[in-house]
Amino acid sequence: MRGMFSINLDGGAELRPLEPWQAEEFLAHIDRAREAVDPWIPWASLSTSVETARDTLRRYADKAAADTGRLYGIWLDGTLVGGTMFVRFDAAAGTCEIGCWLEPAGQGRGLVTRAARHLVDWAVRVRGVHRVVWQTRPENTASRNVARRLGMRLDGVLRAEYLYGGVRYDTEVWSLLAPEWLAD
Repeated sequence: MRGMFSINLDGGAELRPLEPWQAEEFLAHIDRAREAVDPWIPWASLSTSVETARDTLRRYADKAAADTGRLYGIWLDGTLVGGTMFVRFDAAAGTCEIGCWLEPAGQGRGLVTRAARHLVDWAVRVRGVHRVVWQTRPENTASRNVARRLGMRLDGVLRAEYLYGGVRYDTEVWSLLAPEWLAD
């Protein structure tokens, strides 16, 4: 069943809230996406059953209720293939961080870029956010390309900041400021 609110991303794709009641659909998607997204999205390895998938979705529902984060799914032709999220959202400080993930079936279509544009635009124009952050590992070329397409600039690299599978990885920090977004 479709959600009540959705944004058309063109080409049979839509962006809409991803909520706890969708745990089974989310788990099926994560099972398809796990190998592709687990190295980049820390909660992918935590969502391995309907209950743990519901817990992941519930954490973001709680963040939405507290106005500290939000989670949105990207559906392509009615199938959940990925999503975007406000990892962190602090309207009082005027900052937020956007993240994304996508299973192979949705890749190469510009879905994340189009979805992330909606998040950036809402954060800046509606909520008055001044700084939008995007973090990624340097070897995640697809994520780096989305940051570039959004007009973000590379602020720097946090060396050995991200622990995954017992190995420490660098994290790139990209950002976009409201005046830059509004100038386009």
